[in-house]
Amino acid sequence: MLIEVLKSKIHRVTVTDCDLNYIGSITIDEALIEAANMIVGEKVQVVNINNGERLETYIIKGKRNSGEITLNGPAARKVQKGDKVIIISYASMDIEEAKNFNPTLIFPENNNFLKS
Repeated sequence: MLIEVLKSKIHRVTVTDCDLNYIGSITIDEALIEAANMIVGEKVQVVNINNGERLETYIIKGKRNSGEITLNGPAARKVQKGDKVIIISYASMDIEEAKNFNPTLIFPENNNFLKS
């Protein structure tokens, strides 16, 4: 049997932009994607700390070290620029593997940059 477990989390980043007219997704700074052990195209859950909204979308790559977190398309209606969000990805694995699995959790500083 497979279960869904937390794989990666980018904790409390600030939304830098919302683009309702884009085709969809979340644009994330490439450095944050790599640090969180996520990949372009991966399905993620976005949890808005400011208003409690939760949505699912997929990752597209933003400019490295830009701090960009942009919600695109319909997701742009669920957030506002300046909102704090948590970006979460999950993985399917068997129970025994899950017992020993350690997720990747990152906690960027102000302006969405990684700690030096």
